[in-house]
Amino acid sequence: MTIADLKNKNLILLECISGSKAYGLDTPTSDTDIRGVFYLPRDQYYGLNYIPQVADATNDTVYYELGRFIELLGKNNPNILELLATSADKTLIRHPIMDQIKPELFLSKKCKDAFGGYAFTQIKKATGLNKKIMNPMGERKKTVLEFCYLLRDQGSIALPLWLKETGRKQENIGLVSIPHFRDTFGLYYDKDGTKNYAGVMKKETASTVLLSSIPKQEVPINHLHFNQDGYTKYCKDYKEYWAWVEKRNEARYQNTIESGKNYDAKNMMHTFRLLDMAIEILRDGKILVERPNRAELLSIRRGEWQYEDLIKKAEEKMAMVERVYKDSILPEAPDSRRVEALLIQLREVLYQD
Repeated sequence: MTIADLKNKNLILLECISGSKAYGLDTPTSDTDIRGVFYLPRDQYYGLNYIPQVADATNDTVYYELGRFIELLGKNNPNILELLATSADKTLIRHPIMDQIKPELFLSKKCKDAFGGYAFTQIKKATGLNKKIMNPMGERKKTVLEFCYLLRDQGSIALPLWLKETGRKQENIGLVSIPHFRDTFGLYYDKDGTKNYAGVMKKETASTVLLSSIPKQEVPINHLHFNQDGYTKYCKDYKEYWAWVEKRNEARYQNTIESGKNYDAKNMMHTFRLLDMAIEILRDGKILVERPNRAELLSIRRGEWQYEDLIKKAEEKMAMVERVYKDSILPEAPDSRRVEALLIQLREVLYQD
């Protein structure tokens, strides 16, 4: 099923301008996002081919089947509650049956996690982005050699430096575990390369050091410590960093760099929007889609705030979410029986001959 099918068969119940334009936070470069609700014809709904969602290739236009729409409303999904509460001037199509779907039936304390919890994950993402920008990782992946250290006098020396200074080769090293000394090894060296020592590693991608079989009469020339935990963490961070580089929106990333603020300003703006909406719903029982503090939010989007100040401000708002949650008179969750009865009633109206 395509969007054209929905329109040609008059299956659309609700169609609204959404996103930044609905929030009143759009800029001259903002896209027009469309969200809506449709219903499946009776035969298709009763059959095996249930379709919960229809979207275009970019997901700028998305329609939710009536059952899926009601289900997400019951979960207090932010995007879906906003769609239900979209103002008349941003509404393009509205079937009279939509008047029976009242926000009051769905608003509950679930909004704390649905709105506030989502905002919290965005803050974590912003923190991670800040860390990635401030601590870029080189394209060359380090090896286990760079996490190995040898004893020297009262301190230590990195293995690669020791090898360079002494003219030795890592391939001629033999390592033996030392009981009760985690990640510490006796280091033996085969000057002639005739003793078949395993070396410290066989290939650049090795995840740990190699052990060798050493005759008992051999004497270690030093002791080596391999920072296994440090290398494991480095590998994890390296993988995450370059996956982020591959998937990041380059235009938004360059805008972030150019602003000099080291955070995704647009992401941060929506984080505060979500926190404000969580407070309003829990405290006042209202969904305000168009934001009254437009100027403040757009100043965040323009990168006019310092990262540290935004994080402090976000923490204060999250604390407020917790306070209004405790005092909220909203139910813990929507009444599932009333929600189901409403959905059945809507289907009966739509499918009557």
